[in-house]
Amino acid sequence: MQSSSLMLRRFRCFNSASVAAVPCASSTSKKKPLVFLGSPQVSTTVLDALFNASSSPNSIFEVAAIVTQPPARKGRGRKLMPSPAAQYALDRGFPPDLIFTPERAGEDSFLCSLKELQPELCITAAYGNILPTKFLNIPSMGIVNIHPSLLPLYRGAAPVQRALQDGVKETGVSLAFTVRALDAGPVIAHERLDVDDQIKAPDLLALLFSEGSRLLIHELPSIFDGSAREKALLQDDSKATLAPKITPEESWLSFDEEASVLHNKVRAFAGWPGTRAKVALVDGKDGNEDIIELKVITTRVCHHGIPQGNEVDDITFLKGSLVFPCGKSTALEVLEVQLPGKKAVSAAAFWNGLRGQKLKKL
Repeated sequence: MQSSSLMLRRFRCFNSASVAAVPCASSTSKKKPLVFLGSPQVSTTVLDALFNASSSPNSIFEVAAIVTQPPARKGRGRKLMPSPAAQYALDRGFPPDLIFTPERAGEDSFLCSLKELQPELCITAAYGNILPTKFLNIPSMGIVNIHPSLLPLYRGAAPVQRALQDGVKETGVSLAFTVRALDAGPVIAHERLDVDDQIKAPDLLALLFSEGSRLLIHELPSIFDGSAREKALLQDDSKATLAPKITPEESWLSFDEEASVLHNKVRAFAGWPGTRAKVALVDGKDGNEDIIELKVITTRVCHHGIPQGNEVDDITFLKGSLVFPCGKSTALEVLEVQLPGKKAVSAAAFWNGLRGQKLKKL
């Protein structure tokens, strides 16, 4: 059971002779009960939109419960903290007894408590847990997911990161019914978005969920009256692409690849897990080399190519950036770096700190 100090409850199922496990927020209301599922910071944008829409005088629904990931230990003190979605709901005054935090969405006690609410609709936005069939069968109107890609493209856990890694010029957000197969349900609507070649994954993710929340509120009336189900388009599975979960091992940069490939990877992996590179720090006097690890934070493709007159492995400093020679005679400008245990600094500050030492790529 979760710590009571967090004001989050794990729910037990009671028989009919017992007091109800969950006080249903809609028991005295004619509004349709909606359950929201989300966990990270980006999901709070959707939750905020639902709270605001449900509070309007002509709203036909209310947020009856929130399902989110269990509290996790964070920060230097490893303090047990609610998920961002749970914390946001608590800050808005949402009843703590109506915040569900199951380890798995298929737990019998949790599903029993959810059934007590008799939700007509569930909305998922980066919940982070697989929903089993017995969960999918509970809401009478089904489950609608906000997915930050143009389905059937980039189905999976990391659609924004994989799209940026591929260097796409256009992406978007889709509103789709949830089925057992991963992100394969009928699409109600989608919104397209041009992708700037400097935008990073956290910013693009936030933008797509902001657009997705507006799309959801616009489509909710049609979802509740059933017309969305009729107009939703089946996905063409033959055009589907996958966006598998990112692993920390993928964070290393290889400068044998072209600069554009590396730049896209830096944008895609920004935030977590980040991108790293090992370089040689060469003493200008005796030529001794030390290997150091750099976190590469901000980059751009150098359109002038590799500077002339330098050795093929030399990392140079030009107009505020570290210039790394890359594959196929391309070059990557690194604008911001971070040493382990240190704060992120500009390329100029890092270069000035070398005090005459040289950098070479490995």
